[in-house]
Amino acid sequence: MNDLAPLHTPEGRALLDEVRDTAPADELAVATRLRRDHPAALVSAALGQARLRQRAAAKFGAEDAGRMFFTPNGVEQSTRASVAAYRAQRLKALGVRSVADLCCGIGGDAIAIARAGIRVLAVDRDPLTAQAARANADALGLAGLVEVREADVTEVDTASYDAVFVDPARRGGRGRIFDPEAYSPPLSWAVLVAHKASYAALKVAPGIPHEAVPAEAEAEWISDGGDVKEAVLWFGTEPGAVRATLLPGPRTLLSRGLPDPQVRPVGRYLYEPDGAVIRAHLVAEVAEDLEGGLIDPTIAYITADERHVTPYASAYEITAQLPFNVKKLKSLLREREVGVLTVKKRGSAVEPEELRRKALPKQHGPNSATVFMTRVAGAPTMLLGHPA
Repeated sequence: MNDLAPLHTPEGRALLDEVRDTAPADELAVATRLRRDHPAALVSAALGQARLRQRAAAKFGAEDAGRMFFTPNGVEQSTRASVAAYRAQRLKALGVRSVADLCCGIGGDAIAIARAGIRVLAVDRDPLTAQAARANADALGLAGLVEVREADVTEVDTASYDAVFVDPARRGGRGRIFDPEAYSPPLSWAVLVAHKASYAALKVAPGIPHEAVPAEAEAEWISDGGDVKEAVLWFGTEPGAVRATLLPGPRTLLSRGLPDPQVRPVGRYLYEPDGAVIRAHLVAEVAEDLEGGLIDPTIAYITADERHVTPYASAYEITAQLPFNVKKLKSLLREREVGVLTVKKRGSAVEPEELRRKALPKQHGPNSATVFMTRVAGAPTMLLGHPA
């Protein structure tokens, strides 16, 4: 159904309530039953919306997702609520009172911005997507702060807004788009729009090459719960600054322009930097804070002799180091009565599941361990340890 309006009728809302918790395995039976008393298209639309709401709960929380309206692309491409709320607070702290949200999708960012007390113009050219954004602002009681406009973002005048937020499409018919100039609209257009506002935030893929970041922009990589979610180019803040922000928190690490860390022998502790730290090229900053070095010039694992607490890396105590050899690893795991093995790899072609199958003894022991498949000074190496 390419129209959400029927779902807003009393019949549509009643159906949405009835199918809210329908499990995928039960959909056919539920649909067959409901089609006896309701139009087939409306039943299909309600079940499809229930399925999307269930998927969206991971991003928006069950309470909001249970009231919102989604499209399949909208669920996949929308910003996680915690990330959108963090960005909205940054805009609020800058004194922003109005934002033009271009390529707004189903309105996830517009909702977060409005909840920060900021007036939003949300623009999307897709009719169904714009309809969903409008329905979501209304469903969450934010219609007074969010104006949704169905239009081509390249034709929207943003001059009267304090800030611009642009979230271009980064998926095409063949999947993810990695070239910023292949975004829709392209990054170069978004940068031109950014220059017309006092402040701007351009959402880009976390894999954006650092050389593609404009010199006048601040680049921020954001992770949530250890998963890298996005990168944002900020205009009007700190030109040339590079930061990694970890949620929840937020905790932010700023670049200090340090050279690459020295390579040193593996010490008692191994630190695995957060993905946002790695994407932001801030491993050197973490290594300096930990008084550590790298185990290999091409591998983002930090080693140190002392245990330090940092939010920017996970610490492991290393209890064994040996050349790559599955038989030796299996023998060591048997000796230590390891029954649960976590496999981490960086710079190794080993498949974790295959290694677990080959290395774990048939008689599983009561202990657990973590093995790092990596390189140490260029040599394939296995490091065995446990979280510190």
